[in-house]
Amino acid sequence: MSNSKFTFGPVPSRRLGRSFGIDLVPFKTCSYDCVYCQLGCTTNRTVERKEYVPVIEVLDEIKKRIGEVDADYITLSGSGEPTLNSGVKKLICGIKKLTPIPVAVLTNASLLSEKKVRDALTEADLVVPSLDAGREEIFRSINRPHASLCFDRMVEGIVSFRREFRGELWLEIMFIEGINSGDEEVRRFIPLIEKINPDRVHLNTVARPPAEEGIRQVPPNVMEGIKKILGHKAEVIVNYDREHEGISSSREEILSVLKRRPCTLSDLVSCTGLHRNEVLKYIAALKEEGVIIANSEGGETYYQTGGKTH
Repeated sequence: MSNSKFTFGPVPSRRLGRSFGIDLVPFKTCSYDCVYCQLGCTTNRTVERKEYVPVIEVLDEIKKRIGEVDADYITLSGSGEPTLNSGVKKLICGIKKLTPIPVAVLTNASLLSEKKVRDALTEADLVVPSLDAGREEIFRSINRPHASLCFDRMVEGIVSFRREFRGELWLEIMFIEGINSGDEEVRRFIPLIEKINPDRVHLNTVARPPAEEGIRQVPPNVMEGIKKILGHKAEVIVNYDREHEGISSSREEILSVLKRRPCTLSDLVSCTGLHRNEVLKYIAALKEEGVIIANSEGGETYYQTGGKTH
């Protein structure tokens, strides 16, 4: 696993079970710069579609690893928006030839207004688009999209994709206390959900350290109230107990592992069960603080404790 460039996991997912992740863009290359993103702020906000990572190499890595993978889904997600990779259709079709494991795509939905993007996802088994706002102002406040994107066109893209797609579509909504969690803003989602007609509506809230300070988690009782407003398809998916523990303990868990032995990034993913890019975020912070150091050996980067105490 330590030689994996484009794949990670399988990692536990409350929605997807054991999820084997595929990373199709460089770290934090995205069409949005969401205030709640656990991977930090977007460093390359773009709507340019190109083959950011070579699909043939991704498929080759999947082929080498697929025999050892026990997963419920192969999931296109990772470091940013996967549909920015222009080879996503070729990748999905290639995966289908390698394994019967269903393919899921987690997307922010920003590019679904483009027919080429919708066509690229038609062979997926499950697509999970995000919709975090009921109007343009909140869309810009939460998702901070690329300047060329607009709320109405994004919504119409989801609606069009739903009409064309024959697989499962689960809509995800991220709620932030004081921004889109009030009754008035919640009710704005009702006609949009009816128009999109997803199979499920997943209600989420901030569970890991977000990109921006002051972004607050919606309490469980409020999330349950939101669920009642949005109807029978809605379900709260955030695991408060587990995720709250994760906020406070992930850093210490990584340090605990590194105190025992030097580890590669992939070693830390395996040991902690955290998303590869979430581990990267903690590593970057710990290195900046001087708590850990990085050494190269045999073409691999190993992290270990050293320098300042914490």
